[in-house]
Amino acid sequence: MSSMPARLSEIVDEFAAAPRDVVLEMLLEYADVVPPLPAGSADREGMEQVPECQTAFFLRARVTPEKTVETIFDCPPEAPTTRAFAGILAEGLAGASADEVLAVPDDLYQRMGLAQAISPLRVRGGTAILARLKRQVREQTS
Repeated sequence: MSSMPARLSEIVDEFAAAPRDVVLEMLLEYADVVPPLPAGSADREGMEQVPECQTAFFLRARVTPEKTVETIFDCPPEAPTTRAFAGILAEGLAGASADEVLAVPDDLYQRMGLAQAISPLRVRGGTAILARLKRQVREQTS
């Protein structure tokens, strides 16, 4: 049984250990780490929209020939919370193997203590982002 990527584990632990009143602030810092879309993919080709998000959010997970996962996210800057979810996944899953990505728990954001800091709707959006990412990886590895 694989466990989730080490970096993502660290992020989860940092959040879980943080005082409630700084969790939101910590979360929003991740809105800045979402890498820009690769050149030439501005038309969102091959990207999947996540309708559970309140804003237009698109993602794509690509399993490379080396069996690592590349994530691509497209999310407007005016949705900082949702962008932050993407930032956490972009950083936490960087260089991760397909097995590690599939081992990420579905209740990731609850484990981070975010359910107390942000609205259930936003947590649901973040959970949907993760679920779709995992499904895309599963489809490419099965």
